[in-house]
Amino acid sequence: MERGDSELIRSELERILASEGFARNERLSRFLRYVVEEELSGRGDQLKECLVGVEVFGRRPDYDARQDSVVRTEAARLRTRLAEYYANSGATDPVVIELPKGGYKPVLRRVELPPEAPGRTEPPRRGTRPRLVAAMALTVIAAVMAGWWSLHTRSMPVSIAVLPLVNLSQDTNGDYFTDGLTGEIIRNLSIIDGLAVRSQTSSFVFKGKPRNIRDAGRELDAQYILEGSVLRSGERLRINVQLVRVRDDFPLWSGRYDDELTDIFGVQDEISRGIVNSLRLKLGRGRRRYETSVEAYDLYLRARAFETESFISGRNKSVPFYEQALAKDPSFAPAYAALGAAYAHRTGEDRLNDWAVLGRAEEMSRMREVVQKALELDPLLAEAHAALGMVQARDAQWEQAEKSFRRALELEPGRASTRLDFSSAVLLPLGRIEEAVAQDRLAEKNDPLSSDVQQRLAFALFSAGRLDEATAHCVKVAPAVTLAGGTCVRALILKGRAAEAIPVLEARFNGRLSASGSGQLLGYAYARVGRREDAERIAAIQPRPIEQAVIFVALGDNDRAFEALTRALPLGPARVGAELTRPEFAPLRGDSRLTALRKAVGLPD
Repeated sequence: MERGDSELIRSELERILASEGFARNERLSRFLRYVVEEELSGRGDQLKECLVGVEVFGRRPDYDARQDSVVRTEAARLRTRLAEYYANSGATDPVVIELPKGGYKPVLRRVELPPEAPGRTEPPRRGTRPRLVAAMALTVIAAVMAGWWSLHTRSMPVSIAVLPLVNLSQDTNGDYFTDGLTGEIIRNLSIIDGLAVRSQTSSFVFKGKPRNIRDAGRELDAQYILEGSVLRSGERLRINVQLVRVRDDFPLWSGRYDDELTDIFGVQDEISRGIVNSLRLKLGRGRRRYETSVEAYDLYLRARAFETESFISGRNKSVPFYEQALAKDPSFAPAYAALGAAYAHRTGEDRLNDWAVLGRAEEMSRMREVVQKALELDPLLAEAHAALGMVQARDAQWEQAEKSFRRALELEPGRASTRLDFSSAVLLPLGRIEEAVAQDRLAEKNDPLSSDVQQRLAFALFSAGRLDEATAHCVKVAPAVTLAGGTCVRALILKGRAAEAIPVLEARFNGRLSASGSGQLLGYAYARVGRREDAERIAAIQPRPIEQAVIFVALGDNDRAFEALTRALPLGPARVGAELTRPEFAPLRGDSRLTALRKAVGLPD
């Protein structure tokens, strides 16, 4: 095309970037915009793999394309997306933008419009146009089929689970190190293209239990299992691992490592290489090598191990250990990212007294600081982008928060906690309930045995009004998890069967209604059957205003319900917005006070 057609090309570029296949994919959009603008500026011949890696994907100036295939991988995806676009919504566009194989210089060309298309001034010669259309159609179909095959094979990743490594040391207090190391191996494998790694929460269901590879593989829906042991003696470390194919219990690969603790990152890297080579995969974009001191890493693993205990209390316990690790090594990016995530969830608790103790403004400021530091040290750290999304959601920066979460998922698609946080912190507050359910279902696929995943998915399904589906997920929650039974009974109440729910709840709570605020379900049930005095009694002892509001709504007292919700506003827009999607609050919808309350915390109408 001529240079004078640059505006036409840019218009075509904007059409493509606004299309469904590109609108929410910042990575591919940035790639396409860069190569087109370079071509229009006359620098298309200079578009080499190393330059694209640095300018588009933020690699260092010494980027070695032989060790990191991000540019080639994303170029293949870009070619496929372009082919899909021109096979569908872009079929009648006057300009075609292509990225030929084997290079990064785009081809920009006009397409002859059909006779009936707007802007056509002359009829084509008889007999020419049908052959041209047929040829173009065959070309596009071939490109789409090739793209589909590439995507199909790539969209069927190998599923693998890492069972908790066994601590062979005599000191059982060293479990934190073994558990933390297991988690690090899971995280290292999760950023490798072609692997779908089951989350740590599900894998740790098998800790301390007899190992049966086939049973574990079936429960975790994994094709391969990595198992092994760790023996730590002072600063020496011995690790034995083996990769087993589930279907026939066949060991594909094993590795034994005797090293100084100072080379623990090298050991992790070798384990990843062994698995990747055995499965005939390639180490992809996310492969990074960290260095830190033994002391800092030990503290970091202690913190990570706490997080396997429970979602909230474990996060709280982990914070001081992350802070101590960073005091030992202020340049250790994973510790900054993990600390930011711990802060994000700690400030997300729904106990107002905790907010007063923590000092929300001070903690939010610290959270921003550590997240930004993590991203400065490693812009490709998915956990840091997810933590940034939590920060932005708490500040009602919805568009920025969504971008941060999508970036985190682009970097590490199998990270279940990112999908859960995206669902609860952004999608539910914005009322995009079906999208929230979809994200929670994807989280369940990678973390199938997690009680937290089941509870959050059930919450989203309740908000969507899908009560039977929500109940099905409630029963998957471990009995030891708080409110497991109560959450299931919630469906009975919402279905108008509160009288059946009351005996179950009375037996469950048995006078301990004020211990955790969980008695709101019983108070809600009492209100639904007209036992006002009992409902009022329970409302009075609820420590959290949102739970009081639930009971007041059932009592038909919307004034007190709004007063309680106003007291809950310090929880922030993400938490308040998610809670307001509950079906229990349906009677408040349409009330102008609800609009004002949402506006007060930065939620859209």
